[in-house]
This record gives sequence, C-alpha cells and structure tokens, in this order.
Amino acid sequence: MMPTFGSPAGIRSIVALAVSVATLALAIWIVIPAPTYFLLRLSVGAPEVSAWLVLSALLSGALAAVDASALRHSRLALLVAMAALVLASIPFASFADTAARFQSAMDLTLGADPGRSTARPNGLPFLRSQPLAVTDLFSGVPTGTGRVSRGVPLGDPGGTPLTVDVYQPATPGGPYPIVVQVYGGAWQRGAPGDHGKAARWLASHGYVVFAIDYRHAPQWRWPSQLLDVQAALAWVKDNGVGYEGDTTRVALIGRSAGAHLAMLAAYRPGPLAIRAVVSYYGPVDLVDAYRHPPRPDPLRIRSVQDTLFGGTLEQLPERYREASPIEYADAPRPPTLLLYAARDHIVERRYGRQLAERLAKGGTKAVYLEIPWADHAFDEVFNGPSNQLALYFLERFLARALDGRAITEGCPAC
Repeated sequence: MMPTFGSPAGIRSIVALAVSVATLALAIWIVIPAPTYFLLRLSVGAPEVSAWLVLSALLSGALAAVDASALRHSRLALLVAMAALVLASIPFASFADTAARFQSAMDLTLGADPGRSTARPNGLPFLRSQPLAVTDLFSGVPTGTGRVSRGVPLGDPGGTPLTVDVYQPATPGGPYPIVVQVYGGAWQRGAPGDHGKAARWLASHGYVVFAIDYRHAPQWRWPSQLLDVQAALAWVKDNGVGYEGDTTRVALIGRSAGAHLAMLAAYRPGPLAIRAVVSYYGPVDLVDAYRHPPRPDPLRIRSVQDTLFGGTLEQLPERYREASPIEYADAPRPPTLLLYAARDHIVERRYGRQLAERLAKGGTKAVYLEIPWADHAFDEVFNGPSNQLALYFLERFLARALDGRAITEGCPAC
C-alpha cells in the first residue's frame, strides 16, 4: 500500500525534502559568487559552516533513504541531499592538499626551521598542533584567557576620539612580542573591538595585542587613515612597555582595508620598526582595482575608493598610486604573510599573487597562501575550516618572524 502524506512515511519524506532543499540552497553558495552586498554573507559563510551542511545533508539523506523505494518525494529528497553533500564537502576534499601546499610555500620562502618548528616566541608549544580540528568546527576554536583593557585613549585628531583595546596574556610577565591589529570595513566603518576573538587567541599565545583605531571616510579623506595608524604605532612605541610588550618585536596584522593600512605602515618609514606584516585579503593596487573592478562587484569598488580619496582615479591619479602597497615592494621590506581567498570578488586573489612576486623580486621574504574554497572575510567565522588553516600558519609565521632573526636579514627597518 502506497504511504499517504499524512502517514509517518509521508511526513518523513516532506521533512527530508525540506531539509535537503534548504541545505542545498546554502551549499550552492560555496561555488556561486555573491552578485550583491546583501548576498555576500551567504558566499562568505557557506564554506565556513560546511561541516554543519555536511551533517545536515547526511541526516536528511538518511531520513529520505528510509522511504526512497516507496515515495517519489523521498527519492527526490535523497538526490537533493546527495547534491548538497557533494557541494558541502568541497572545502574538506581539498583541505589536505592545500595545507601541504601552504607548508611547502612557508618552508620554501622562510627556510626550514627545525629549532623553532614546535614553539612560539615565548618557547611554549603551539596551541594548534594541526591545521584542522574537527571538534572545533562544531564547538568553536578555544580563544584562551587573558587580560583586556578596552577604550584606552589614543588621541583625538581633528576632534575625533580614537582608542585602543589592549589584550595581554593571562600571566603577568613579559616582555611579550607585540601584534598591532588593524580592523577592516572599507575604510568607512569598524572599531577596535572587531576581531576580538582573534586578539584573545593571539594573547593566549603569549603576544600583547594592540587593536588600534583610525578615522573613517567620507568624513575624513585619505591619508587621514594612514596618519592615524602611524600615530598609533608611535603610541605603542611610547607605551608598549607599560603593557609588558617588547617594542623591538612588533608585527602588524590587518584585514581588508586594515590590511592595506598595515602593509603601508610596514613598507613606508614610520615611528616603529616592524618585524613582520600579515595581510588578510588586503587591497594591493588601488589603481588597477579602479580600472578593472571585479565581476561580480558586490561592494562597488570604485564607489568605495571614490569615498576614500574624495575623487576618481582620473581626478587623483597620484593619490591612488601613493596609497597602493605594491608601489613600495621593490626594496627589502619586513617579512610578509599574504592570506587570500580564491573566490574573493572584493579583493581578487591576483593582487596577492602580484604583490608576493614583486616583494620577492625586491628581496622581501613573502609567503603567499591562497585558500581555494574561501571568500572575502572568511575569518569572520572563527571556527571555520579556512580560519583554522589560516591560524595554523599564522602562528608559525609569527613565531619565525618575531623570534627567528634569520628571516628578517636584509630588511634595514626590521
């Protein structure tokens, strides 16, 4: 007898179909780029919650399989669940090869470092012993404990109060190496509290993290943002020791617009010697980005840059050029870690590659790591596969840069 929709089998088939369709609707954004800013969260988030999508596809598929021989809806649900499972598995299918490629790139650029391959700058073991912890995908990446001082005044340029959040290791002591964190937000928004999980995670590794602030466009045009970062670095130079920081071992980390500012601050003369810089998907060549915006272009790149500079490329060509980190890559600069996403349609991966090549030719040790399944701002999902991979290599890069003096040789400013 054929089951009816009101029967237990019929209800199971409808539930299985609904769950499998919903799972596929999310998983499809692992391969489809977001055409608009509104949909960008789906394109960014789908690969990073792929473990949950895999679980959902397996459960809905198993539920559908119970009645697949008797109900057409169950057979359809099973097919949809299988399609969702294939898409959701993409990050994990290439994860091992990607991690191996990253390790090769790190060793090739920085050289084998057996003496420090298992230790942080303070000599303690790395907190992440492997690039991916399956349990962390569901329970979250532990960020550890520490001491946090929020809203410490930095200054008030132009009447705009700026502050810094300071994250210190749980154990008083030091001096600890310093990481200065610069938030993103298209140069128009953001706050020092952004990426607090990352700052706490770094503090738990034995770093003092200064999450700094800067003025935003359009109220404040370029170069106000860079001037504020340089002023913040001067503040760190004067006050870092008071927070148990070692001002001779400083790295900059930025994301998106913040990465752009971090690279410029590291590559141009400034108040503090920088030992390393890390760019998470940072803009590199603002001239070329304006001439050749991505397709699709969910952030409307030209409009963002017009807002920052107060004019178009045609009106302000020198300003666009001088604000491009790639213009400063022809001389030895601090060791650089470049983390980019293959599916990024805000800052395309080709810019990271181009900068890595220019830096290498100029005598800088630059490590370029490209995550094939990820999109812009992938680390917003802190426990996702992309960020776990990034944290693993970030930890090792900082250990070499802030403890292994050999990789800074040839950089006068380091």
